[in-house]
Amino acid sequence: MTKTKKETSISRRGILPILGGGLLLPLLGFGRSTIPETTFIAEEGAEEYQTLLKPDGTAVKVRVSALKNAKIIEKNISNKSFLNWLGRKL
Repeated sequence: MTKTKKETSISRRGILPILGGGLLLPLLGFGRSTIPETTFIAEEGAEEYQTLLKPDGTAVKVRVSALKNAKIIEKNISNKSFLNWLGRKL
């Protein structure tokens, strides 16, 4: 029994279904976590915080109650105005 070249070599047509199947694997969702997401219930005395950006680029945590009571100077700003606020020149 001699093996012919067709039986031992892999052609392009043989590789394409393997590649196509490999590209479809992420869409099947095998990587989903089985652990449900936990939600933390805030205690009555606990404050909720939100992370905001300062003009110098650092992030700070601010109480949500302080944000609700804050005075809004300008709600929607342009990119140019935002970059000026950050101190960057165009």
